[in-house]
Amino acid sequence: MTGQPKGRRDVTNIGFIGLGSMGIPMAGNLLKAGFAVRGHDVRAESVAALAALGATGAASAAEAAAGADALVLMVVNAAQAEAVLFAGGALEALPTDAIVVLMATCPPSSVEALAARVVATGRRFVDAPVSGGVVGARAGTLSIMAAAPRATFEAAAPVLRAMGSKVFHVGERYGQGATVKTVNQLLCGVHIAVAAKALALGEKIGVDRAVLLEILGGSAASSWMLKDRGPRMLQADPEVTSAVDIFVKDLGIVLEAGRDAKAALPLAAVAHQLFLATSGRGDGAADDSQLIRSYHLMNGTEPPER
Repeated sequence: MTGQPKGRRDVTNIGFIGLGSMGIPMAGNLLKAGFAVRGHDVRAESVAALAALGATGAASAAEAAAGADALVLMVVNAAQAEAVLFAGGALEALPTDAIVVLMATCPPSSVEALAARVVATGRRFVDAPVSGGVVGARAGTLSIMAAAPRATFEAAAPVLRAMGSKVFHVGERYGQGATVKTVNQLLCGVHIAVAAKALALGEKIGVDRAVLLEILGGSAASSWMLKDRGPRMLQADPEVTSAVDIFVKDLGIVLEAGRDAKAALPLAAVAHQLFLATSGRGDGAADDSQLIRSYHLMNGTEPPER
């Protein structure tokens, strides 16, 4: 394999931890690409769902990692990744030249710290957060922002390309992938908040919601987020492809990164407050397009009928 150091075997056996709404289809795409997958999640039903696709279920994180060439972590946050690797015994169960692929959205500083601990044991590490949500996970079209030494990236690349159609090597320093994802989430969160504000303003002054969305979607004001989330903002209870609480977490990471860099992020801070308010009212599990509900309440406008 190109760039793979002499004596290191190809990556064929994958341990996969974190079988949520994105994790299961991602692991399924690895199976379709010919990898052997052993998966674990704290929810037994998720392990069973993966096993139904042809993978091997594991009763623990350590069992999923045993004998794996690469261990993919699609967990919620850095704290879960740390618990899986160290308290859960997954890192110790991995062969000494295996690759840990962290795909969760985490603060760059946390990723750097985790990577240092993993590399100190002789294992390799790839900082590889993703963007594309459930739709991208199902279709295998995720954007993957990977940071690792070139040889490690090349060894892990077939695994990454089985899950994403846009795989980028953004640098060799751990934390650079997380930083790119942080910038991505800053723009995504602010775009959702502004798109909701624009549609809510139109509603306040009596413009038909669907007509307004069609006009904005075909004008210079359009954005990918407007076209994707806008139609769901007009629905009362759309299918959840990315929850409000994800942006509560991710914009929190954005603000943490801004503090670390001493960078002012006022728009991100306002958007974070709007997601917090929406979650605080009990809508944290709703689709993130439903941030617009906060504007309905503030503006005294009627939301779509449920």
